[in-house]
Amino acid sequence: MTRPLALWLFVCAAMLFLTTQVGAVTRLTESGLSIVEWKPLTGAVPPLGDIAWDREFTLYQDSPQYRQVNNGMSLEEFKHIYFWEWLHRLLDRVLGLIYFVPLVLFWKKDQIPAPAKKPLLGIFALGAMQGVLGWAMVRSGLVDRPAVSPYLLAAHLMLAVTIFCCMLRMGFIFSVTREAEASALMPLRKIVRGAVAMVAITMVWGAFTAGLRAGQLYNDTFPMMGNHLWPGEMFHDVPWWSNFFANPAAVQFTHRVLAVLTFFKLLLVAVRGLSLRATPRLNCLLAALLFMAFTQVSLGVATLLTHVNIATATLHQAGALTIMALLMGLLHNIPKGSTHAIH
Repeated sequence: MTRPLALWLFVCAAMLFLTTQVGAVTRLTESGLSIVEWKPLTGAVPPLGDIAWDREFTLYQDSPQYRQVNNGMSLEEFKHIYFWEWLHRLLDRVLGLIYFVPLVLFWKKDQIPAPAKKPLLGIFALGAMQGVLGWAMVRSGLVDRPAVSPYLLAAHLMLAVTIFCCMLRMGFIFSVTREAEASALMPLRKIVRGAVAMVAITMVWGAFTAGLRAGQLYNDTFPMMGNHLWPGEMFHDVPWWSNFFANPAAVQFTHRVLAVLTFFKLLLVAVRGLSLRATPRLNCLLAALLFMAFTQVSLGVATLLTHVNIATATLHQAGALTIMALLMGLLHNIPKGSTHAIH
C-alpha cells in the first residue's frame, strides 16, 4: 500500500533535483533578476505578444541590473535571460502541484499511515516557505545593488537541499526495508551523519562563492591561490571573522578547504564501510559514494579552472545533491539499533 507513496515522493525529489539545476543555470547566466514581479499564479504564463513583452522589458529597464550592468540590452537578449528565470519559477510551480495534489488524494483515500502525516505536511510547509524565500532573494537584488543577497541565496539553496533529503528519506521509509545484515554498519552511522553535515556546510560556502562571484578570482591554479596557499587579502575586512562570509577571496579559500575536508570524510565513510563487508545493496551505495567523492572534487577544480563554465558548474551542484542522496540512502539502511518502519 505504501509503494505508490514512495513512487510519488521519488518523482517529486527528481523534479526538485531538476529544478535546482535549472536554478543553477539561472544564477550562472545572471538571469535571476529578469522578472521583477512576483505573481504566484498568473506568472506561470509567459508574455504573449509584443505588448506583453514590451511591458516586461520596460519593468526590467527600471531595475538596478539593467541600469548598472545590462544598459543597452536588446529585447531579444532580454528574452534569453527571462526564459531561464521563468522556467525556474515554472518548475517550482509544477513541483508544488505534483506534491500537493497527490498528497490531498492520498489523504482523502486514507492511504497515508498516521506517523507519516505530520512529516508530509512539514515538507509541504517547507515548500511554501521556499517560494517566499525565493522571492525575498530576488527582491534583495532589485533595490539598489544588481545582485541577490549571498545569505538569502545560501538559505534558498539549503532549504531546497533539506526538502530534497526529506522527500528521499520518506520515500525510502515507504519502499526500502532494512536488511538484517546491515547491522554490521551500525558503527558507521555517526560518521555518515557527520558527512551529511560537512557536505551541507560545504554547499553553504559554495552558495556564498556563487553569490559573491568569488569563483572569478584565483581561477588559474589549484591548490595554490596565486603564489600562495591562501589569498593575500584573506583578512582584509574588519572585523576579521567577516572575511569568511563577505570577502570573496576568503570565501573561495574557505570553500576550497571545506571541500577537501569533506572529500576525506567521504573517503573515510566509503573505505570503512566497504571494509565491513555489509550487504550488496550497501556496498553499491558505498562504491557509488566513493566514485562521487572523486567526481565531485574533479568537477569543483574544473569549475574553477574553466572560469566557472556554466555546464561544469551546474554538474558540480548536481554532484553535491547526488552525494546527499547517497548519504540519505546509507542513513536509511544502517540501523540505529532498533528500527520501526512505517507501513
